[in-house]
Amino acid sequence: MRSLLTKRVKAIPPSGLRRFFDIAATMDDVISLGIGEPDFTTPEHISQAGIDSIKAGKTSYTSNSGLSELREAIAGYLKTRHQVDYNPENEILVSVGVSEGMHLTMQTIVDIGDEVIIPQPSFLSYPAEVTLAGGVPVPIKTVVENNFQVTASEIEAVITPKSKVLLIGYPCNPTGAILKRKTLEEIAEVVIKHDLIVISDEIYEQLTYGAEHVCVASLPGMRERTILLNGFSKAYAMTGWRLGYAAAPVEYVASMRKIHQYTIMSAPTMSQYAALRAIQAGADDVESMRQEYDRRRRLIVDGFNELGLDCFEPLGAFYAFPSVAKTGMSDLDFCETLLEEEKIATIPGRYFGAGGEGYIRCSYCTSYEKIEIVLERMHNFLQRHG
Repeated sequence: MRSLLTKRVKAIPPSGLRRFFDIAATMDDVISLGIGEPDFTTPEHISQAGIDSIKAGKTSYTSNSGLSELREAIAGYLKTRHQVDYNPENEILVSVGVSEGMHLTMQTIVDIGDEVIIPQPSFLSYPAEVTLAGGVPVPIKTVVENNFQVTASEIEAVITPKSKVLLIGYPCNPTGAILKRKTLEEIAEVVIKHDLIVISDEIYEQLTYGAEHVCVASLPGMRERTILLNGFSKAYAMTGWRLGYAAAPVEYVASMRKIHQYTIMSAPTMSQYAALRAIQAGADDVESMRQEYDRRRRLIVDGFNELGLDCFEPLGAFYAFPSVAKTGMSDLDFCETLLEEEKIATIPGRYFGAGGEGYIRCSYCTSYEKIEIVLERMHNFLQRHG
């Protein structure tokens, strides 16, 4: 029988992260720095809001766009925090995590053959989503010497007549880099000049450390050409609730909603009530978790540097991205051997695209005490391997 799989699906490699998770799952006493998931549980009052909605019988579908009061709260948050206005009636769509929001966006704006520019290292699903939409990912390698920031000149250098979208995710997974305001303003000039659309994944925007996060849509001339994606998974420790949102001009949200109607219907109702509570009363919880991430950040970055693994200082998200070049091992060999010998799960940087080889991603979404154990085990590992 002939193969009936689409070329798009065949073109997408399996997730490299999943391979390491599967190996680690078969081992005892593994400390995982692999998964980007808060080790905090969802704050109790947020969980209770979801529970209360179930007990009150609020278990039916919501509007396709999401609960009106949640959309109003999101609009208020974006106005207060980033000084950008969105109409909650037709410019905000509640999605099943940022993942669905990204998928809807790609299906809405990417036609066959359209080129999507992606600064890398970046979240590994970005190129896959472009490919699934029939587009062509165009990577730009960012480097530690420039703090893993993409520049306007680098973007302009890869623009062709087929260029349509710039996809950025800052604070960045896996590097922890942010984009400075001046850099973003220069990028905005290039975007406007070449009439590009920007997809801005800002899921980590509340998790920064002594650095300013600039919302792309807040820059002059950018609101009308930006699709802003955000959600509740990271800052509020709500990964399993699967709640995100997109904010964009009416024409984009209306088209995204059509796809959402036919594929999802609406995001989980109880999750929406929990998210409403989070955005209304979760600021103190976010700050408490952010401070603890910062404490862990300082420990792991200083620890890697003391061990001789040169580590870029992450200013956002919750990942460290040390170089393993001095060990003489590739990032893949380093991670495999470290897992086998010391039972520490990390992720090879190559899985995150151009510029990732020679680095490893280490999530500090684990306890301070476990990070101390990790550094001890890594010390032993590096002693054995010179």
